[in-house]
Amino acid sequence: MAVRPQKRTANGSSVVTRKGQITVPSEIRRELGIKEGDRVTFTLNDGELTLRTTGSVVEATAGAFKNYGPALTAEELRDAAEKAIAEDVVERSAH
Repeated sequence: MAVRPQKRTANGSSVVTRKGQITVPSEIRRELGIKEGDRVTFTLNDGELTLRTTGSVVEATAGAFKNYGPALTAEELRDAAEKAIAEDVVERSAH
């Protein structure tokens, strides 16, 4: 006899802030393995909202500023960070 994996359920509620932000309840974050800095996607289908994890910002950007040359100045680091943020915004707005 085959054993079916147990489906886990979690419920919670949250209040929408003035900025349209919500807090994902801790039980749901634990079940999905969501940590600070992780990306999530929302899908609305026939009035039902689905939340999915899509990866970690930390993992996606790890090594982004790896440089084997001389150390960058604070201004160069700031410029590189601004460029990376702008590229991320462009990528997000394309979806």
